[in-house]
Amino acid sequence: MRATYQTTLAQRVDLMGRGVHGGTPATVSLLPADPNTGIVFSRPSQNGARHRVISASPGAVRNTDFATVIGDGNGALCSTVEHLLAAFVGLEIDNVIVEVDGGEVPIFDGSAAAFVEAIQQAGLETQATPRRYLKVLKPVRIEDGRSLGELLPYDAGFRIEIEIDFDHCLIGRQRYAATLTRETFERDLARARTFGFMCDVAKLWSAGYALGASLDNTICVADDRILNPNGLRYPDEFVRHKALDAVGDLALAGLPILGRYRSICGGHKLNAQVVAALAADRSAWAVIEAKRRRARGHADLGAPVAVPAYRAEQS
Repeated sequence: MRATYQTTLAQRVDLMGRGVHGGTPATVSLLPADPNTGIVFSRPSQNGARHRVISASPGAVRNTDFATVIGDGNGALCSTVEHLLAAFVGLEIDNVIVEVDGGEVPIFDGSAAAFVEAIQQAGLETQATPRRYLKVLKPVRIEDGRSLGELLPYDAGFRIEIEIDFDHCLIGRQRYAATLTRETFERDLARARTFGFMCDVAKLWSAGYALGASLDNTICVADDRILNPNGLRYPDEFVRHKALDAVGDLALAGLPILGRYRSICGGHKLNAQVVAALAADRSAWAVIEAKRRRARGHADLGAPVAVPAYRAEQS
């Protein structure tokens, strides 16, 4: 994933669905944006006031319980952004304005497939501005009990290495690793659905979560079987979905990452902690621009450059 130029959508995309946690109707619109805009979420304000804007950045994370929630620091929130963000990363989209009505991005089938399909139908527009990358210069590591997450230098693109270990006969230990490309994302990750355990349903409902969850948007795991009539899409769909979540959560670094992400027994919280730790250590990253290598006709990555439009600490 080392594109030369930035991209945006060729046309507007409107999607309607339901939030997995709130259980209420949710609408999201994806709009083309100018170069260097990045990924920006827009929430309508009451009484006709200006929309509240939330930039996809490390400082925007407000909650990581069962989903990634971002906000502007003044009360405007947008929940369950991870699958949509993963679609932007997987399809190499740099600039888009996301208008969200309802406070939660629709869950659709519990994966990123609906977003990928809608974006592909709309098409992409290549912009005449070099793509910028966040290059990892040194290891950044977070440990939390049995969970471990770290970003490491890796010049060949964006690599993910995700491992899970559930004490359940249908899951156990699973691992997924790949250097991400559009092809690997669409083939391996985009269709992997979120999952939950039947034994946790009552607890989640009482806490106000998963009110819109169903067998149409969640893999439901009972003691000895998968309750979804059509079973799994991949034998290891559980770890693939965790990888999908990680791709989306790491989009909150603010720029495409040039590095290797390794996670063991992680989730939204760990992913956000690693992004925050990277942003906090100014010696651990550099912003670089892609440049065209004339002899071979494909993207190369130049030396680090100062880019005032990017601030890792942005909130």
